[in-house]
Amino acid sequence: MTVINSIVPARFLTLIAHLVIVITIFWSRSNNVQACLPLDFSEEEYNTEDTRLVVALSVTLGLFGVELAGFFSGVSMFNHSQSLLSLAAHCSASICLSFFVFQKWECWTYWFIFAFCSVIPALCELILFIAVFGLKKKPF
Repeated sequence: MTVINSIVPARFLTLIAHLVIVITIFWSRSNNVQACLPLDFSEEEYNTEDTRLVVALSVTLGLFGVELAGFFSGVSMFNHSQSLLSLAAHCSASICLSFFVFQKWECWTYWFIFAFCSVIPALCELILFIAVFGLKKKPF
């Protein structure tokens, strides 16, 4: 298998790895929420931080929907630029989010990971959707 042909399965695996880690954070978010708060926090502060993290994780899942739709529909499956961007972003997101879970990073760090590793590939995917379906260009 050549390097170009191995990008597609690698992209799929990194997308799924990132998705699994985001779902894991949903299950274990109480530890990360507590890391965001001072030692003597109130129930209201906890609920506020928990809501912020749930919103961020929910938007991330929505952006996964966009990327997986583009990938499985074939719009970006063989687009090498999008594949490399997605591969790099989701691989780095998987690594960073693993540290986020295990080292209990503060919640504001999730927003940086979200912006660089979820929003940018999803926006590029949307641009490809518009190019393919709106402007009738070839997907690759």
